[in-house]
Amino acid sequence: MSENHDRAAWLAGPGASCRADEPYPERSYRMILLGAPGAGKGTQAEFLCARLGTCHLSTGDVFRAAKCMSGGLSPAMQTAMEYMQRGDLVPDVIVIEMVRERVSCLQCNYGFLLDGFPRTVAQAEALDEMLASKGVKLDAVLSYELSVEEVVARLSGRRTCRSCQTTFHVTSKPSQRDGVCDRCGGELYQREDDRPEAIRVRMAAYRESTAPLEEYYNREGLLVPISAEGTPEEVFMRTAEALNQRLG
Repeated sequence: MSENHDRAAWLAGPGASCRADEPYPERSYRMILLGAPGAGKGTQAEFLCARLGTCHLSTGDVFRAAKCMSGGLSPAMQTAMEYMQRGDLVPDVIVIEMVRERVSCLQCNYGFLLDGFPRTVAQAEALDEMLASKGVKLDAVLSYELSVEEVVARLSGRRTCRSCQTTFHVTSKPSQRDGVCDRCGGELYQREDDRPEAIRVRMAAYRESTAPLEEYYNREGLLVPISAEGTPEEVFMRTAEALNQRLG
């Protein structure tokens, strides 16, 4: 994504505004990204934003930005943070309100890639209402598909530095010295969430929550399944081909 798309309004919420240092693209794309952990959705978002000039609107980025703010959180964001601090899931109604506070971002002339929202059918229905109220339509819902075994292979090979949190992978991005961080010399370890048994539990939960969402968008004629097998470049070629076939 272009550095000029600073997403201030998305990250900070009401009252913030983004810079507009670039000309708008000839066509604005408005899409949703779906994909299991390990499917490479974040990398594809970077490729898509660079190619199409869209803004990457990630709810995960909003939560991370809120953790670094000393104050000034909106009521919805403050409530969401309280749930997260207790280790609880943020209810649909709070997540929906958090996005509603940022509805101007859905009208952006650069277009958008929504990542992390919606996660449920209730959230999808609320998004439909928000978009309709602004006269905006979705172009596509890109769903990156990867087998459970491949997800396990990708995530279980990840190693994280205890000191600086830099991540490596035992096969695709190994450190120069086994178990030692190239950046700071700290110890590399496997997080509990990256153990195969934990990954399988997460994948089962993901499939249970996402299957109805995929069905919802398939009925709407918006779902675009894309195989996430192979290199990021190969996956992006499939993505570009799928979008060209759908949108021209």
